[in-house]
Amino acid sequence: MTDQEVINKIKEILIEEFEVDEEIIKPDSNMYNELELDSLDSVDLVIALENEFGFKIDRTKDEEALRQMRTLNDAVAFIRKKIG
Repeated sequence: MTDQEVINKIKEILIEEFEVDEEIIKPDSNMYNELELDSLDSVDLVIALENEFGFKIDRTKDEEALRQMRTLNDAVAFIRKKIG
């Protein structure tokens, strides 16, 4: 799976699950400031990513990476690391 395919899937999640306007979703968009996700949304986003990409979050291994995930690019890097 290419980075662009990962980006497209994340965009679909943001549009469908969180009603984010497609035009404002850019690779360097801040999910909290620009896309207006809140802390509850971030939990839902992680669950949606797990379901979409078929991995499980390991709290001891992944917690710091999840805290640092702020942009779409960050999410892509995290997913690439999880799915290899």
